[in-house]
Amino acid sequence: MPLIIIIVLLVGLRYFEVWRFAEISWWYIVGLMIFAFIWFEFIEKILGLDKRKAHNVDEQRRKDRVKQNFDKRK
Repeated sequence: MPLIIIIVLLVGLRYFEVWRFAEISWWYIVGLMIFAFIWFEFIEKILGLDKRKAHNVDEQRRKDRVKQNFDKRK
């Protein structure tokens, strides 16, 4: 997610020609966008990071459910 924020900031700063960002080539920004696309579509899936996030959410949901059930019995 920080990568997307950096891309949006760079596009805004380059578009409005703020300070030294006015001199950055659009190709660097496009290259960063391509890198972000490849990362989120391929590399993250290869490394299993997308499944790990989903697994952590499911695990937390399970813990909350167990806690809630044991709290009702007391």
